[in-house]
Amino acid sequence: MAKIKAAVIFGGTSREYRLSLASASEVIRNIPTDEYEVICIGITKKGRWLYFPGDPDEIADGSWEMNPDCVSAILSPDPIHRGIVIIENGEASFRKIDVAFPVLMGKTGADGTVQGLLDMAGIPYTGCGLLAAASCMDKSHTHMVLDDFGIRTAEWKLITQRELSMIDQRCEEIAGKMGFPLMVKPANSGSNAGTSIAENMGQLVSAVKIAFSNDNKVVVEKYIKGRKLEAAVMGYDTPFSSEIGEIVPNGTDYDPTDFSVSSGDDLVIPADLSADVKKMIRETAVNAYKALGCKGYARIDFFYTEEGQLLLNKIGTSPGLRSNSVFTKLMAHLGMEYSYLIGKIMEQAIENSDKLY
Repeated sequence: MAKIKAAVIFGGTSREYRLSLASASEVIRNIPTDEYEVICIGITKKGRWLYFPGDPDEIADGSWEMNPDCVSAILSPDPIHRGIVIIENGEASFRKIDVAFPVLMGKTGADGTVQGLLDMAGIPYTGCGLLAAASCMDKSHTHMVLDDFGIRTAEWKLITQRELSMIDQRCEEIAGKMGFPLMVKPANSGSNAGTSIAENMGQLVSAVKIAFSNDNKVVVEKYIKGRKLEAAVMGYDTPFSSEIGEIVPNGTDYDPTDFSVSSGDDLVIPADLSADVKKMIRETAVNAYKALGCKGYARIDFFYTEEGQLLLNKIGTSPGLRSNSVFTKLMAHLGMEYSYLIGKIMEQAIENSDKLY
């Protein structure tokens, strides 16, 4: 029986480039080779797409694009191809793809752009679709959808680029309504870049300007002091949530740009909560996943305050997929060991592809 041709897409132009490489190298090593033929497609920091025929270790250490056997590869949007066009020595050849596994994070990766290209190509893929990926990446859209579904988030306000000429007045309005401290974030960003805490008006104006250097919309949220809780949700028609975990920092702040560590290193499973509270969080996680049209898998972050308020912080539609990442550790607690999880993600993407194509 012919093997299923699976394309793992990694890298990208976002700040999470190194995190993507770290996850992709582990994903590739754990795809069942008795069922799948793996095709590796890397995107450089400058946005060049390359077919990579080398070893996953080269992806992990970042040397992959220096491999002399790398050649240009274009994901064809024409569904007649359903694959990639490889260009070598001026000659074009085609490689069919049965399923794609985008291990991409941040802008131009987890924001619906690549997902839309795969939709045009008619290629099934793992994870969320275009609309869900875009809505979860854009914090203002996430807030609006969750507000409409009655799922609580931090109090928030949006500042658009058109309001830059009156930024002082806008900041005064926001501070007058919400007070301090405030969290200021670029609306579209997969990392903490451009995110600041403002304790006063001067810091707020400065933080908004910094955030605008990363995106053309800025979200200002009421700062929430609370426990950081995590849920992993997986599935299509009947999604389910993992056990609830808690991020308990070991004394140092997690640096998302350091791909040698993971926020999963600080994860405690299960969180020390009552059964009723954990049930409420699991139900809220699944409801939010459905509300935003998610499919495949996602990591959902919450704050739980001393007053017993549960506030959804963000939904990651392309979470880290290293063996020590939050999502994979939460699923492992359910008995879904890493290699099984990777295989199941791909299997479900193929099973559910007939609903789209």
